Amino acid sequence: MATLDDIVSFCNQRAQTNEVADFREALNGLQFANNGQVTKIGAAVDAGLIPFQKAIDAGIDLLIVHHGMFWNGSKHIVGSEYKKYKTLIEGNLAVYSCHLPLDAHAEIGNAACLARAIDAPQSGTFLPYEGTDLGLICDWSKNRAKLNATLQSAFGSKIACMEFGSTKPTKICIVTGSGNSVVDHVKATGADTLITGELKQHFYTIAQEEGLNLYVCGHYATETFGVDALAKEAAAQFDIPYKFIKTDCPL
Repeated sequence: MATLDDIVSFCNQRAQTNEVADFREALNGLQFANNGQVTKIGAAVDAGLIPFQKAIDAGIDLLIVHHGMFWNGSKHIVGSEYKKYKTLIEGNLAVYSCHLPLDAHAEIGNAACLARAIDAPQSGTFLPYEGTDLGLICDWSKNRAKLNATLQSAFGSKIACMEFGSTKPTKICIVTGSGNSVVDHVKATGADTLITGELKQHFYTIAQEEGLNLYVCGHYATETFGVDALAKEAAAQFDIPYKFIKTDCPL
């Protein structure tokens, strides 16, 4: 039987969890322990009562998440917060969180996996944060219409497409999750096209004025890749079952 310590060590090394600076609230690594044994691994984008219960119902005893338990800061352990802790303890569910390391990773990161999913080869990185570039620059050999169709095939028809840039972009910037701090940095890469998860409304005007192609594919949807990739590798490494816990978040 695989031990929790062994799997945590593997995840720390594979995702470089302790080597990439992150926001204080991320608290990357093992956030909640179980009895020390793991028989099934799960992955979810967000830590929360519903994902926890779904994981326990699926027989999972280690859940790897992107947004951890303490993302919204310290809280009194009452009400729904108490229910989360109680559910974890009674269900013997450990929680491991990995945020920016799984945005930036060149192989199993969210952006890297998204780039492979749309067949856009990596050609560089951008958007440094505390010594680590969080964004990818990718080559694109097809036209804008093909990019639009490819993204709709990958993420569904509800994606927001603001197409005011080149009809034949040769470079694409990818930053998963929130892209609000990213748009101003796109043109410096030589690109005019960005794929991201979430943007505020005023970026529509900016796209028009600056001649940008902005594709907003969902914060949740663009960040399913990294935890899925890391958890799959851990499960394969220790020869134990794996399941992705879907929560149908529309945002």
